[in-house]
Amino acid sequence: MMGKLLAAEFMKIKRKGIWFLTVLGPVGVVAMQMVNYGVRKDYLFGQNDDRWGYYLDNIHSFTPLAIVLGIVILTSFMSSIENETNAWKQLIALPVSKMSVYLSKFTVLMVLLLVSSVLLMLFTIAFGLFLDLGGEIPYSGLLKYSFYPFFAALPVLALQLWVATVSVNQGVPITMGILGVILTYAGFTLPDWLIWKWPLLLNEWNEPLINVLLGIGAGVLLYTAGMIDFARRDVK
Repeated sequence: MMGKLLAAEFMKIKRKGIWFLTVLGPVGVVAMQMVNYGVRKDYLFGQNDDRWGYYLDNIHSFTPLAIVLGIVILTSFMSSIENETNAWKQLIALPVSKMSVYLSKFTVLMVLLLVSSVLLMLFTIAFGLFLDLGGEIPYSGLLKYSFYPFFAALPVLALQLWVATVSVNQGVPITMGILGVILTYAGFTLPDWLIWKWPLLLNEWNEPLINVLLGIGAGVLLYTAGMIDFARRDVK
């Protein structure tokens, strides 16, 4: 039954432009560096002898904002599909539990973000090779900057989906999401416990993996809380 729910969710988003947004995120992040290096390539090459490392740092400077903004847009779209068609009652009327419905939506969102992370890695490699950065490709750094923000942002995803599914007015999750984007932008000056800072992979220990582990742990907790709350509520 879970497979059918997932298939149904993917069918719903087929012609809603969500896949386009999934691709647009990583394209936009790399495109920013295309402009950056296109305008001042020689200057940037002279900033650091480790050209690949410096290039990945520049890519990562935009990734947290892109993933948090993408979460806001995708969760709002996923929820609005049900609200616009008034399909919540029809969905819940099926012989499936509310928890399964909630899990299917969360899973689809995770798949979309994971696809974006894979595309970000591929586009980053492609443009890096085009720039002829020299030296060996730092695959460990590519994996870290492509996937760590995704895992670190899981609490943001869980929280946004929770608020989006239980809110009648989608202005509430969108407003919260905009606030989250602002907090991510200002994350360099914020305390380490804020979940919107975690995709930046910054902490007082200078260990990005801590953000990943915190993201997975807090993501599971917020997902569980949201699922239980959704299961107890009357459908809209």
